Amino acid sequence: MKTRILARIGMLGLTYLMALLASFLVHIAPAHAEYGDVVINNYSDAAGMRPVVFPHWFHRVRFRCKVCHADLGFKFQAGGNQIDMVKIIDGQYCGACHNGEIAWSVENCNLCHSGKPGTKTQVHESTIQKLIQPAAAAPKK
Repeated sequence: MKTRILARIGMLGLTYLMALLASFLVHIAPAHAEYGDVVINNYSDAAGMRPVVFPHWFHRVRFRCKVCHADLGFKFQAGGNQIDMVKIIDGQYCGACHNGEIAWSVENCNLCHSGKPGTKTQVHESTIQKLIQPAAAAPKK
């Protein structure tokens, strides 16, 4: 009886191991941001910071529209909010969640300020890969 149980556990373990190995062999495409990312650059360029790239759909799949647009006061217009870091640190707008408890806190600047300098405030019709500034550009030969 004991050997049957051990054999059964061994078969389950082998099946699990094979499934795990198969998952590594399957190519999984990297996730891409969706249409509708919002670039926020009301103050960033002037402050010497990269513009904020707000992944709208990343947030939208987790929260209903009213959470941000009614409860937190975001207007339905790119650039329609006078968001600055003082307000965020004070818990307004993004700071309501990005407080270190619900989501990362404001000390992680590059997580939000990741856009290409000079990108105007707008709802973008492209993927985030076209908006993000590469960490380090390769030197031209």
